[in-house]
Amino acid sequence: MKMKKLFCLLWLTAFGVGAIHAQDFQFKADDIDIPYKKYTLKNGLTLLVHEDHKAPIVAVNVWYHVGSKNEKPGKSGFAHLFEHLMFNGSENYNTDYFQALGSIGATDLNGTTNNDRTNYFQNIPVSALDQVLFLESDRMGHLLGAIDQERLDEQRGVVQNEKRQGENNPYGKQWDYLTRAMYPKGHPYSWTVIGEMEDLNAASLEDVQQWFKSYYGAANAVVAVAGDINPEEVYEKVVKYFGDIPSGPTVERQEVNIPNKINDSYQVYEDRVPETRVLFAWNTPQYGAREDLHFDLISAILTSGKNSRLYKKFVYEDQSASSAVTFQSSSEIASEFIAYLNVKQGEDPIKLEQELWAEISKFIEEGPTEAELKRVKAAYFANFIKGLERIGGFGGVSDILASNQTYHGDASYYKTQLKFVEDATAEDLKNTAKKWLSKGKHILVCKPFPEYAIEPSSVDRSKLPELGPQKSSKFPELQRTSLSNGLKVVLAQRAGVSTVIMNLVADAGYKTDYLSSPGTAELTMNLMDEGTKDKTSLQINEQLQLLGASLSTFSDQDQSNVYMSTLKPSFDASLNLFADVVLNPEFPQEEFDRLKNEQINDIKQEKSQPVSMALRVMNKYLYGDDHPYGSPYTGTGYEETVAQLTRDDITKFYNTWMRPNNSTLIVTGDISMNELKPKLEKALGKWKKGEVPQIVFKAPKTYTKNTLYLMNRPESQQSVIIAGHLTDKYGAVSEVALEQMVNILGGDFNSRINMNLREDKHWSYGAGGFVLGSKEERPFILYAPVQTDKTAESVTELRKEITDFISSRPPTQEELDRVKSNQILKLPGQWETNSSLNSSVRSMLRYGLPDDYYDTYDQSVRNLSLEDIKGVGNAVVKPEEVNWFMVGDRAKIISKLDALGFDEIIEIDADGNPVVPAMREQDTDIKN
Repeated sequence: MKMKKLFCLLWLTAFGVGAIHAQDFQFKADDIDIPYKKYTLKNGLTLLVHEDHKAPIVAVNVWYHVGSKNEKPGKSGFAHLFEHLMFNGSENYNTDYFQALGSIGATDLNGTTNNDRTNYFQNIPVSALDQVLFLESDRMGHLLGAIDQERLDEQRGVVQNEKRQGENNPYGKQWDYLTRAMYPKGHPYSWTVIGEMEDLNAASLEDVQQWFKSYYGAANAVVAVAGDINPEEVYEKVVKYFGDIPSGPTVERQEVNIPNKINDSYQVYEDRVPETRVLFAWNTPQYGAREDLHFDLISAILTSGKNSRLYKKFVYEDQSASSAVTFQSSSEIASEFIAYLNVKQGEDPIKLEQELWAEISKFIEEGPTEAELKRVKAAYFANFIKGLERIGGFGGVSDILASNQTYHGDASYYKTQLKFVEDATAEDLKNTAKKWLSKGKHILVCKPFPEYAIEPSSVDRSKLPELGPQKSSKFPELQRTSLSNGLKVVLAQRAGVSTVIMNLVADAGYKTDYLSSPGTAELTMNLMDEGTKDKTSLQINEQLQLLGASLSTFSDQDQSNVYMSTLKPSFDASLNLFADVVLNPEFPQEEFDRLKNEQINDIKQEKSQPVSMALRVMNKYLYGDDHPYGSPYTGTGYEETVAQLTRDDITKFYNTWMRPNNSTLIVTGDISMNELKPKLEKALGKWKKGEVPQIVFKAPKTYTKNTLYLMNRPESQQSVIIAGHLTDKYGAVSEVALEQMVNILGGDFNSRINMNLREDKHWSYGAGGFVLGSKEERPFILYAPVQTDKTAESVTELRKEITDFISSRPPTQEELDRVKSNQILKLPGQWETNSSLNSSVRSMLRYGLPDDYYDTYDQSVRNLSLEDIKGVGNAVVKPEEVNWFMVGDRAKIISKLDALGFDEIIEIDADGNPVVPAMREQDTDIKN
């Protein structure tokens, strides 16, 4: 097997004689192979099938070779609008597609549109393959009869809210400006994918019908199926369901069209952002060209990892920018290379603009070093290999095959691209940068059209096919042990997967800030991998890239984590690096100063983002200032508290909480406990125990009920509404019942809240409700970003939904059956990767769940009754205790809000402090 040869190379590199050197370590494109079978139906439909039997699931990925570049002037946004319409039902299954797929356990379910293609994908249990092929073929061949004016208007509103939501974020209009600047008027890329409001308003039913007839024929589609299946059986099923669909009219392919931009152009715009962003963009070669891949490597050299040129200079050393980003935005007929800096407050944007150009000019003239090139090549191949673990979704096997077949007419074209990466020399990258970062050229290719036919149909489309036999999903048996120093170890062993995940989980997290200062846990964990006694931050980052590994350190409210993803052949060397980070963090003063400033900058960023603005203040008013959960939910703390932190505070946190007797190491991957434990004892056994304080959770002090805390954000196109109250700690009610109750009310796409505000009212791109994760009392939250002029109306609808849920419109048996079925059937795809498996084990650890929790979970869900759901709903949903947090344009929304009957409306700043006295005085007596 070719992959085995690659892993041998990795192993020899990691464990051969001497230390790891970049020059000793090289990936080969020929060692990577995705076996598949290709079929072409008589109607021109292309079928790609890949077998992967590690889990009883299958990915179905359907690509149509049509995107926004196929639109006409005045019809922008139509490809994306039509993608939304495809989810609303077809002639023979005239029901919402998300509802249909939710009932059969689909995961990783979505559809997307870009300039060049539209795709629809889902992971499903094997037993549901016939149903999904029926549904996909029905909307490919039998859609128009199901689309009416009501559905068009509904999805038009949803798309327009999606556009508002994107533009409401900082830098949200950036791509709109770039699109117009980089492509001349009339170029197929001279309008954005999401389109203009006036064009969306003008879309008619006639437009819908013509679009479908023009582009959604079988000959313009690729179906990629990957998973626990037999190729010939899949082919027979696809012929059965898709064979009678007409090929559709011939689609003329647009030629490569790269604008020859010679002179610099300059544009300035204003947006509500915390920092100036300086951005450069160049027209570059089309997707999949040799030089397109060169630009991926150039981008990695410039900004991937701490050793990259722009990150190292501007973020790490000069600390004049909070971020340095480059990327090759690849598209089918032309691409763009983008580079930008987010300039820190107080720095001179003009100076950084000059310095950014100087760094890029230096690369154009000198090219990369051999060490840089080898490092980014290793990272490129490692990321590609890790993606092969997944059969579906973005970057998974079915996605790779479908994209290469669609764009290049060859599902194996990824080999060519990998070969481009492997063969690239430092001189190649220098020449590519010099050629394209000044000007480009145009290439035209023409090919003859093929001939097509159709198959006679034998499909009964009056009903869905019956589900096939279901395969059960088994959670790996957990193996437990302890090291000599008290470190607990949990292993979930799974054979046949190339990745190994290690996650050290300490019982710490943001709650420990209660004994120190807000922001301490966040800053400490961010510093953990910034240098050890023997390695600098940059040396750690370089070694991770050479090993094909990644490492991150982070916290949530209850836990602090050191997480590593690596490849099995490089496990020993990765473990040694992991142990060095855990046992020997140096917390260098210069790194402390840099990251403290970055955390203060992150706080400023949070204060500009509508959702994070609300999350920052929510805990203060739900728990009280003197509660361990009372600090900002983001964990970053406050500007003044972080500014006062010293390096001694960081070492104190580490010495107090990061102890083996306060931690558990979770390992998932292809390794046995007999093999693992001696390695862990050698690497981590010398870690010393220590006394760990106890966090005392007092009763929360919720200040008010039925109060609106309003944060003014002038010129916001949307209002963000977060409303809720505290509910009991984990385990006080049936968590299985709570999950399904929440799913019905607001937890999934078909929930009551989302169907109301998104699908029925078109006021929001997405709304819902959930219970936030924490061990103690937890917030029960409603969430809705809504268009500004429907803010008050949305509050009324949210109140109505939660009140009716426990009174006049309780959950129904139909709703319960839907969420139960979805929860059960999606289990096989829940643990596709070792990372997802590790995350589930971490949740079990956080909440003290038994080792057989997921083995019995299926039956626990099946046994749920409607009375169970109603009971937990009555215990958890308490409309009279809700407080409201809102971020929006006060001047535009306050008049209607004042009429909604809040006991009090208090305007607060982004740290939760009142900025004016109560906006409306009211008698404090509460009347029934």
